[in-house]
Amino acid sequence: EVCIPGESEGLAMDVGSCHLGGNADAVEFCPHRPFRHILAAATYTLQEQAGEEEQQQQQDRAGTVSLFSVDAGAEDESRRLRLLHTVETAGVFDMKWSPTAPLLAQADAHGRLVLRRLEHEDGSDEGVVLTDVVAGNISSSMCLYVDWNQNADSLAVALSDGSLSVVPMREDRLEVSEQWTAHQYEVWTCYFDRARPHLLYSGSDDCSFGCWDLRESPSNAVFRNKKTHTMGVCCIAQNPLEGNMLLTGSYDEFLRVWDMRSMMKPVNEKSLNLGGGVWRLKYHPNIADVVLAACMHNGFAIVKAGAGDATIMETYGKHESLAYGADWQTSEAAEHNTNSSVIATCSFYDRLLRVWQPENLVNHPTS
Repeated sequence: EVCIPGESEGLAMDVGSCHLGGNADAVEFCPHRPFRHILAAATYTLQEQAGEEEQQQQQDRAGTVSLFSVDAGAEDESRRLRLLHTVETAGVFDMKWSPTAPLLAQADAHGRLVLRRLEHEDGSDEGVVLTDVVAGNISSSMCLYVDWNQNADSLAVALSDGSLSVVPMREDRLEVSEQWTAHQYEVWTCYFDRARPHLLYSGSDDCSFGCWDLRESPSNAVFRNKKTHTMGVCCIAQNPLEGNMLLTGSYDEFLRVWDMRSMMKPVNEKSLNLGGGVWRLKYHPNIADVVLAACMHNGFAIVKAGAGDATIMETYGKHESLAYGADWQTSEAAEHNTNSSVIATCSFYDRLLRVWQPENLVNHPTS
């Protein structure tokens, strides 16, 4: 894992890149001071192993979570992207930082939810480590996605058998408080409503997009849309300034803008074809209506997704494989100068992590 300084060829400015030890599928910048320079990158690698007693192949899903330091403005190029720490783990499908503390939740292929705390190494400002806090067995199926509610007192986990799980946040143990069959096939994503934490959205390989009221037990469907997406629903994101606007991304290559004012029957206001399956959507931390999209076979895109409109602002095509992981760095520099936005992206089979700055967000005022 050698980090390579970036070059300013093309329009976007490359900060640096690194090949990871496994297939790269998720990147998450820590949003909390003093760790906003820390980037977590996760891998998931299917390893074929011959069984000892029988000559059958067994599949082991192994993974890593690596911590990098990102300083796009460093004069010394070698300090722009540096590997600091790696944890060996089961194959990681998804991970999310808590909205209130430097706690990283990991959803893995062994059906486990793992929480780790980001800490400075003893007496060091430079060194950081992830220390285990608590882990829990969620399911015999694989955990595909994890989300925190805004109070960070509860997590939701999407499972490969079509179930959703809700897990109260405790540092001594993680136990499922509620689990129900939400979909026919894999649940690729789940998402707490940021203003109404009793509402949980989900998207599945069964092409449906739904919402669940956690005040009901077992959770009742508030709505279930089966008609709009023609393939699996991979991701959901809520506009941070306009809670009645949701985005969905699908294998059918469309980003869709939803008006949620009629919660029983959301309205698909706009659809934008991004040329590849829309696997991840991340709103910019400071700029209203700007979204980063991971588009699988078609690289990454920055999209302006406002009320009733969606347009592609910029694309990034320097990954050679499936575009899966994407995130924005939360930074003081970006708060005051939108042109200093920093993005991390990763791609699967070529195991590549890239950090880069988009060409131009300067005409878009910060929120």
